[in-house]
Amino acid sequence: MNFPENVKYSSDHEWVRVEANEAYVGITDFAQEELGEIVYVDVTTEGETLDQGEVFGSIEAVKTVSDLMMPVAGKVLEINPKLDDAPELVNKDPFGEGWIIKVALQDTDLAGLMSAEEYKEFVGK
Repeated sequence: MNFPENVKYSSDHEWVRVEANEAYVGITDFAQEELGEIVYVDVTTEGETLDQGEVFGSIEAVKTVSDLMMPVAGKVLEINPKLDDAPELVNKDPFGEGWIIKVALQDTDLAGLMSAEEYKEFVGK
């Protein structure tokens, strides 16, 4: 299981990679493994400003549907267009090609999010 050091983790199993005042958001390797084969990613919040902890979409696996939660507050700038035709990218490359949204951060302070080591302990790995 992969726990990259260059991202921060939420207790809802999303990750955040900050680049200047923007951030990429996706689900963790642990989350995609728990969900199983992902068949659809549904995000309808493009252009909206959301608070940390708000639902920004959902992810559908063969056996379940799960809400996607904002790990940071910000405006949803973009939805990964590749996921329309290839939602399985979230399974294959959750921290790279499988990112879900790009966000304009309201605050670059990521207090409350976990480091890779803290998240690894959180999920018991």
